[in-house]
Amino acid sequence: MTASEIRELARACGFELAGVAAAEPSADRARYHQWTEAGFAGEMRYLTDRRAQVRDDPRNLLPSARSVICVGKLYNTPLPYSTDLDDDARAWISRYAWGDDYHHTVRRGLERLDGMLRERASGLCESKLCVDTAPLLERSYARAAGLGWIGKNTCLINQDGGSWFFLGEILTSLQIAPDAPPPDRCGTCTRCIDACPTAAIDPRGYALDARRCISYLTIELRSAVPEEWRAAVGGHVFGCDICQDVCPWNRRAPVTDDAAFVPREFAPPLERLAAIEEEQFRVIFRGAPVTRATYSGFLRNVAVAMGARCREEFRAPLEKLAESQDELVAHHARWALAQLGGPG
Repeated sequence: MTASEIRELARACGFELAGVAAAEPSADRARYHQWTEAGFAGEMRYLTDRRAQVRDDPRNLLPSARSVICVGKLYNTPLPYSTDLDDDARAWISRYAWGDDYHHTVRRGLERLDGMLRERASGLCESKLCVDTAPLLERSYARAAGLGWIGKNTCLINQDGGSWFFLGEILTSLQIAPDAPPPDRCGTCTRCIDACPTAAIDPRGYALDARRCISYLTIELRSAVPEEWRAAVGGHVFGCDICQDVCPWNRRAPVTDDAAFVPREFAPPLERLAAIEEEQFRVIFRGAPVTRATYSGFLRNVAVAMGARCREEFRAPLEKLAESQDELVAHHARWALAQLGGPG
């Protein structure tokens, strides 16, 4: 079986990108360990605990692995980018989280592709499916498989498709001739670095301090958002797309018609989000990535966004949040009220 055949099968399974890398230790593993040792992973212990060593070699996940089949599924929709939204009363939810949980969507496609591979191999192969929760340096293998280069914003960028892709992998015992990585085409561009509100991207690019990243602050961080970054969070209540929105390679990025990624609501009003009860939160975002933030974390984010936007009509909802029994929410609401000139 060839990489070209793999791409044909992957397209039939709904993947726009596909390629093959050798199942061997990535050259990026040393850089990854340097990154975690520098503390840039913040509180994301799943990146620094025993699983960090597992990431060194895909054969730690499947001892018989000889190839890594990498796929990319487009999730870009035709709606505006966050940098085009000019309404301080509305919240921004990262583009990847607008619709259904991508883990399920990508896994279904991988299961179908794996079935086709097994049929071609008469079942004489072993495999393991991975959708970003597995300890695997997936962007590194996607680059090795020819899907794109890792840009200065640390996202995988495809020359024709941009960076709006979910990644998935099949580790397989099949021996497939690998693809070659494409050249880095970021050149002298620094738009992602210059646009980041919290200066999370290294001035030289290609490295991210997650502790400053708005996506980390609104999703992964479970404690208080550091006060020094709150105003910079802006209207973001779950994730951030700025470094991708300003990337020239996304200027003409293709869009998908996959119903799984259609937004449940585009840029919802902050005031309405502040009034959501816990059961409503579970119902509205059931099956969506937003629930990862937890109800408490989500309201924390809403309060921060209201304080960052500093609109007078947010005073009443913030006063209600400031009375919350959840001290995390109340603390951030009091901070937001102080930005409006109220008691903090």
